[in-house]
Amino acid sequence: MAEAVRLVAAHFGARLPVIGFCGAPFTLASYMIEGGASRYYVNTKKLMYSQPKAFDELLHKLVCVTAQYAEEQVRAGADVIQVFDSWVGCLSVGDYREYVLPRTAELVARLKRTGAPVIYFGTDTATLLPSMKETTADVIGLDWRIPLDEGWSLVGNRGAVQGNLDPVALFADRAQIEARAREILQRADSRPGHIFNLGHGILPETPVENVKALVRYVQEYSQKTTAKRQA
Repeated sequence: MAEAVRLVAAHFGARLPVIGFCGAPFTLASYMIEGGASRYYVNTKKLMYSQPKAFDELLHKLVCVTAQYAEEQVRAGADVIQVFDSWVGCLSVGDYREYVLPRTAELVARLKRTGAPVIYFGTDTATLLPSMKETTADVIGLDWRIPLDEGWSLVGNRGAVQGNLDPVALFADRAQIEARAREILQRADSRPGHIFNLGHGILPETPVENVKALVRYVQEYSQKTTAKRQA
């Protein structure tokens, strides 16, 4: 991975930032325990509830390995590290705070020592957002299930947020794509700290031309908004 980051960073130079990534401890643990994605994460929660010390030790080991993995990416040229907690939305607020938040905060603290900003993202996490902010990540990613301004409010309108267009919206026609992007940008209201992005990963079948059109629209909208503010 570090070599791939090095090649990408060398190719783009200062023209574009390079985002490295790693999995969050809970999501990585769930893959290890379940053997893949799951609907209810029964085995993961059984271990978490019945053997909390063993579960915590597993998360600690994952933090150590993952931190080294991400640190290598920063040394190779990554400007930002994004931590993906794809399955943490299966937890209640109480379980997240008791079993997961301490180790996730430990990972974020390790990554921030590299000097690279840290983005922390999870799906289906509207109820967890205030607690996720306690990790001290620089940016909190928002999925498409919550309006952007509401999500930003839940993290106290502090720091930056990233998101949050539904990835499937990119299969719609251009007018629909632009309308949905415009709503998100209007909810951001030109406040500093909004990074426009999808509310999760891009789907493999997504039409490339629609992605390009979205990027152009967001850039043009942002330029017009900036010009109005300066007028």
